[in-house]
Amino acid sequence: MKLPLKTLLTLAVALLCGTAIAQQQQVILISIDGFRPDFYLDEAWPAPILQHMAENGAHAQAVKGVFPSVTYPSHTTIISGATPAEHGIYYNAPFEPDGATGRWYWEYDSIQTPTLFSLNREAGLTSAAISWPVTVGAPIDYNIPEVWSLDENEERLAPIRTNATPAGFLEEIETHATGKITSTNFGNDGYFAREQRFAAAASYIYETYNPDLLAVHLISVDHFQHTDGREGYMPKRAVSAVDAAIGQILETVERLGKLETTTFIITGDHGFVDIHSTLAPNVLLKENDLIGEEGAAWTAKFHTSGAAAFLHLNDPEDTESVDRVRQLLSELPESQQQLFRIVERDELATVGADPHAVLAIAPEEGISLSSRVDGPLLGAGSGGTHGFFPEHANIHTGFIAYGGKAEERTVLKQMNLTDIAPVIAEILGFSFTDAQGILYPGILRAEAGK
Repeated sequence: MKLPLKTLLTLAVALLCGTAIAQQQQVILISIDGFRPDFYLDEAWPAPILQHMAENGAHAQAVKGVFPSVTYPSHTTIISGATPAEHGIYYNAPFEPDGATGRWYWEYDSIQTPTLFSLNREAGLTSAAISWPVTVGAPIDYNIPEVWSLDENEERLAPIRTNATPAGFLEEIETHATGKITSTNFGNDGYFAREQRFAAAASYIYETYNPDLLAVHLISVDHFQHTDGREGYMPKRAVSAVDAAIGQILETVERLGKLETTTFIITGDHGFVDIHSTLAPNVLLKENDLIGEEGAAWTAKFHTSGAAAFLHLNDPEDTESVDRVRQLLSELPESQQQLFRIVERDELATVGADPHAVLAIAPEEGISLSSRVDGPLLGAGSGGTHGFFPEHANIHTGFIAYGGKAEERTVLKQMNLTDIAPVIAEILGFSFTDAQGILYPGILRAEAGK
């Protein structure tokens, strides 16, 4: 295997100076979409690998996320240590005033702060990523980004091939690790098969290219909690599939004898809440002429994101429309008012939410928010969702550090999602002065292997 230039230089300097060679620490960052702490705290869940890692490494009983607690803002917080207000990824999909096109925040250049990927490159280290959100065009050496086609005449996964780096990288993965990638085994029709292929790809990349930072995003747990809610056969099956995928990557690290120098960071973006009803605040705005027919002409509009809705104005200085929206919400029957609370601009700033939103609606557990402009204000709901204000315990995610520099049998009662990037930066040996999170020294050993 061809060694990276930085490794050759380190060897040369060490030989010339007669000094011992300090092994570079590596990090495998695994995000489980919809990751809940009970997966590793409660043995009723079929996750022996996660439970072993938590018991024998460092773990948090809860990780408080961002608002809205959805995938793309949360994943960008994980790699930046910043809140959405700072890093610029406010939702999964950007607010599009003329109507949603289906685009998400796919492009890395939408991020407004340094990230682990950019700092890793500046430090002369290498990185790799598999399906990590917001990484099209990212400074990642070996990258299979999360992106899909909106063109009905194009194969859904085509943009992954054209945006993978280096050119032809996905084809290399297919040849040496996963077999042919299709929508059936890598897209929306093959969630469990996808986890297996992600694990195979991650293992191949780790063994072949030896990246200092490898980030992997696993998704089936999120999907089946959306369809079935927090409990039941399919969520448990998804947790089992993710656990097996992590076990496959762990086995590769162990086989290569590198567990002492490779730290696993297992985390997630949000928890989940069971849903029984949906609230559509844009129905109220349309009924009162703040949104025109077919949603075209509008004065004020809510951009919904799971269990959250953020009010945007056509004219940012239009305080009259903001007051009108507050009045309409206050005039709802008490039975409906008790289903949500208004999050005013000052509180949005405090939690680091979208600075362009003038207020937001945060519902109680059990209520999801819909973007529709027609039909009843309050309708039936089912399954599960996220996006809730991070005050809800069920929306908290998890954190495990295992192997490498992770301290053994350490428990944190609670940490924030912004606290994860500083831990990874510390392991890799570079500073992260722009991160808003806290580095908890107790998570890591002073020296690996001691």
